[in-house]
Amino acid sequence: MNEVYSINGPVIKVKNAKNFKIMEKVFVGKQKLLGEVISINDDHTVIQVYESTTGLMRGEIVYNSGEAISAVLGPGLLGNIFDGIQRPLHSIFKENGPYIKPGTNVDCLDMEKTWDITLKVKLGDYIRFGQIFAVTMETSLIEHRLLVPKNVSGEVVMVKPNGSYKLEEVIVQVKDKNDVIHDLNMYQKWPIKESRPIENRLPLTIPLVSGQRVIDTLFPIAKGGSAAVPGGFGTGKTMMQHQFAKWCDADIIVYIGCGERGNEMTQTLDEFTELIDPKSNKPLIERTVLIANTSNMPVAAREASIYTGVTIAEYYRDMGYHVAVMADSTSRWAEALREISGRLEEMPAEEGFPAYLPSRISQFYERAGYVNTLSNSTGSVSIVGAISPQGADFSEPVTQNTKRFVRAFWALDKELAYARHYAAINWNLSYSEYIGDLSKWYNKNISPEFLEYRQRFITILAEENKLMEIVKLIGKDVLPSDQKLVLEIARVIRVGYLQQSAFHKDDTFVPLEKQLKMMKLILYLERAASVIVKEGKAFSLLVRSNVFEKVIKVKYEIPNDNLDLFEDYYKMIDETLSAIK
Repeated sequence: MNEVYSINGPVIKVKNAKNFKIMEKVFVGKQKLLGEVISINDDHTVIQVYESTTGLMRGEIVYNSGEAISAVLGPGLLGNIFDGIQRPLHSIFKENGPYIKPGTNVDCLDMEKTWDITLKVKLGDYIRFGQIFAVTMETSLIEHRLLVPKNVSGEVVMVKPNGSYKLEEVIVQVKDKNDVIHDLNMYQKWPIKESRPIENRLPLTIPLVSGQRVIDTLFPIAKGGSAAVPGGFGTGKTMMQHQFAKWCDADIIVYIGCGERGNEMTQTLDEFTELIDPKSNKPLIERTVLIANTSNMPVAAREASIYTGVTIAEYYRDMGYHVAVMADSTSRWAEALREISGRLEEMPAEEGFPAYLPSRISQFYERAGYVNTLSNSTGSVSIVGAISPQGADFSEPVTQNTKRFVRAFWALDKELAYARHYAAINWNLSYSEYIGDLSKWYNKNISPEFLEYRQRFITILAEENKLMEIVKLIGKDVLPSDQKLVLEIARVIRVGYLQQSAFHKDDTFVPLEKQLKMMKLILYLERAASVIVKEGKAFSLLVRSNVFEKVIKVKYEIPNDNLDLFEDYYKMIDETLSAIK
């Protein structure tokens, strides 16, 4: 009999237990609390419990299951809201009210709902793991493609006709080489800490376009890539992820609220259920999976939520979809690791985090990728992880270790956020290593000039950064006119290009074609103004002409569907500057 020997928060020990396996799912005590075996030695087995252990007593029984902690994958995931261990919050609310009781056991998916199925196989077909054997419309936007589960391959010996079925009904039977019959229904389980297999990885050569100029132009992310968004309190990490999720050209969004404040998480859930997908004019929730794990929920479940989310993302990737995962925030996940590590009395590393923190972070971000799937299609998982360093200190362990494993780093700046500069990405601290991989795509699909203009923008912003050190010491008035022009063009870039309004219909999302034309216009203004400066005319005349302000307002005044209006601004610049005497 496996009895609880000691209880230390979410960590319990069982003495002299010989029938447990590492990473096995177990049920603890009378309430059947969900747990996972994390350590086994001669004396005792250590179990991490994903629910509150309040009221648990020594001597209560621990039941083993023989399987790992797994996500239930099938139709009904999209549009649903789960907690960190994939319990549907809507269903729990109907049964138990607003609080999740310990030991709550609710089906992850609605087993009574029927789905209209179209079979893609026939009698005598040979099918194997990962292939598509049937499809159903999960929402009005997404076709759910049912995949052959793990360890199943062989000849189809029974196929039901197209029609409406419940998730647990057998719709296909497969006979393997040992003449064993396998029943296929509409859902499967997958261990959350195990990556789903693929055919092979592909190079990351296509950008994940977000319509956010500072990202698409200066610091792009590739489909299948990973990015970190570090920022202190109030810098707009969550809002930026909302905007990215709404506008990026991914097919499916998986949003993981990991250890965030309850009121912020509530606002997120309310907003996502009300948002209209700009691509289809239907609710965005129809192509979104939400995982909500607030800061007052059990700390161990915070760790599980990250793996649950990325497993669901891989499942849709294997159907041939491009999935974007928003993890907010990985710092809270790392804090959960630290707390559990402390209760396990492990030797702490920097700032009390466990020594295995880097490997855990890498395991998470390495599950991103652009791949050939086992269903003979291509799909991707892109991961954008928010980081909440205490005191906005980017030298702390979570930020520094994350930088090792991501190739896009969007550092949010408190001063920019307080100045209402959205998105508050600091262009001096941020970077993207995807530019080289994406250059062919930009040159072929947009223009070879795009990356040239981008580089010129970066150069101007770097020059401004140097000049501002001088300005702080001796003031702007003593600078020569050519350096004053650099500062003014940099301001046009910052305010007229990098700053973006999420509430303006033409500025909330900007297509790459308009981004190119905006860059071209700003650099045309720079060249034209530099001619005026070289002629020795007073720089103050340039400022008084109001030409810089007019170019800044282009982002609002030219609709995304009428880019021909840019020609009027070239004429305006020429006429304004030619009038300066």
